[in-house]
Amino acid sequence: MMRTLLLSFALLFALSTQALLGEAQTNPGGPISQPVKDTSGNNVRAGADYFIRPVSTVPVICRRPGCGTGFALASTTPNKVCPLNVVVVGGNGQPVKFTPVSPNKDGVITTATDLNVRVDVKTNCTESTVWRLQSDTSTGKRIVTTGGAIGNPGKNTISNWFKILKDDNDYSLQFCPTVCNTCRPACGNIGVFQDSNGNALVGITDQPFKIRFQKSS
Repeated sequence: MMRTLLLSFALLFALSTQALLGEAQTNPGGPISQPVKDTSGNNVRAGADYFIRPVSTVPVICRRPGCGTGFALASTTPNKVCPLNVVVVGGNGQPVKFTPVSPNKDGVITTATDLNVRVDVKTNCTESTVWRLQSDTSTGKRIVTTGGAIGNPGKNTISNWFKILKDDNDYSLQFCPTVCNTCRPACGNIGVFQDSNGNALVGITDQPFKIRFQKSS
């Protein structure tokens, strides 16, 4: 009887350990993926429109009145309209859609997952409104601009992929794509900094920038 109990316990332990190991292998060496929630507590879903809203406790990031409450596209280079860059402005900003590299059957966006971000607005520029990271000569930093593409993960689209990370009770964005096994991208936090013209540019910063996702009605 005792031997039977011991064998049953050993089998149960082995199965449990195997299950745990299998779960850990879904994202080896990185944070555990979990559903991203919007400001109403609902799951953020692919294809739906959301405003990216800075958390109200973040420091003031620009001098312009009303600035600092929503992400949007804007022309930030004097005497040059296009391409548009991602900035922080007043109001809700402009809605975005998320497209994960491997959509799940429920369409739920999860943390620590490579995804594309497309601003859901029409512009007069030829570039797409899909986010793309690019070096900016005027600031000497890498900024989030437009002209990216949806899908086709690999070295040719490496600059188009971003991740949502859990940050206490809020979230932050990161550039650290894993869609290319042979690429070695320079990872970094996506934050906000001010250029010489007073624009609150979105780009690589030393510290993460806390945000929330508000569903567009």
